[in-house]
Amino acid sequence: MALLPWWVYLVIVGIVVSGFMVLYTEKKEQEIDDDYIEREGELYVQRMHEERERRAQQKKELEANHL
Repeated sequence: MALLPWWVYLVIVGIVVSGFMVLYTEKKEQEIDDDYIEREGELYVQRMHEERERRAQQKKELEANHL
């Protein structure tokens, strides 16, 4: 291998570090996205349960009023 100027090695190291940072950042963003999706899913399920309870309560009130 021919001896290259020092700055060429510096550029190669920069490229490797940049690639590592891309992978690291992508992993962290995926974790953040997964956490957000999980929280939103839990909120959705909670709203579904609340709506189900509200409708059951309305149904009981209607049945009580008709009797």
